[in-house]
Amino acid sequence: MSHTVSDFYAGCRSRAVILALEEDRYTGDVTSLATIEPGQQGHAVIKAKAGGILAGASVAEEVFNACDPGLKIVFFHQDGDPIQSGNVVLEVSGSVASLLMAERTVLNFMQRMSGIATRTNVYVRKVSHTGTAILDTRKTAPGLRYFDKEAVRIGGGMNHRFGLFDMILIKDNHIDASGGVANAIRSAFAYRTGKRLDVKIEAEVRSLEELDEALSCGPDIILLDNFSVDLLREAVAIARRESPLVKLEASGNVGLHNVVEIAETGVDFISIGELTHSVTALDLSMTIAFT
Repeated sequence: MSHTVSDFYAGCRSRAVILALEEDRYTGDVTSLATIEPGQQGHAVIKAKAGGILAGASVAEEVFNACDPGLKIVFFHQDGDPIQSGNVVLEVSGSVASLLMAERTVLNFMQRMSGIATRTNVYVRKVSHTGTAILDTRKTAPGLRYFDKEAVRIGGGMNHRFGLFDMILIKDNHIDASGGVANAIRSAFAYRTGKRLDVKIEAEVRSLEELDEALSCGPDIILLDNFSVDLLREAVAIARRESPLVKLEASGNVGLHNVVEIAETGVDFISIGELTHSVTALDLSMTIAFT
């Protein structure tokens, strides 16, 4: 039976959940084993302690189920919902030992993902008056890329390539090793055709001269790396005139201070590493009542 990319993504998710639980409990939760009566039942509430965009609710469900399929979960908010401080996100009831085993792993996933979704949404709203989409990058926590990128999507952003396998992205080192951007793009087209790959070709350019070279070869996307706002405007004008079907992505030194200016140049995408490499977790808490 052949595996699909969907199987790969599902595997990334399920393996990470199991690994996160294993690294926490290893041979068992010795504190709960020492202090909690077997069979003791309880009721837990996860509550927001800050406002933002909720992400990771579906992952929390997977973690709870992996710990104990007998836990009963009721959701009051779903992924993508705006939440305020004090909002109850979910309630879960069942074995106290299972609730305690799941607690930290659930919160770790939800807090990180909600932080990413919240930050992404700030950028998305900033440029909502333009036609520019906000993209993530591969600057993710090792082993957590699936969740980091899912959180960006939940926050209203778009996912760039997941890894090295799902897009031909020609960057500066590839260009220099190939003897120029045109050589690199031509080689990429030949490889894609020869291997019958269904992937897009994107080429980074560092100057207007390289932009002209790239446009002559017609890649799917051109990455305008570290261009000033004035150069971006000029590059967009050239590209729209010469090759209107080629999509344009801006990248490099993007922040809330300049993202609107960059979007208003007319680029199709802005990729922002900060979304996933400098995460501020959204504050959530879990409290347990015992029965």
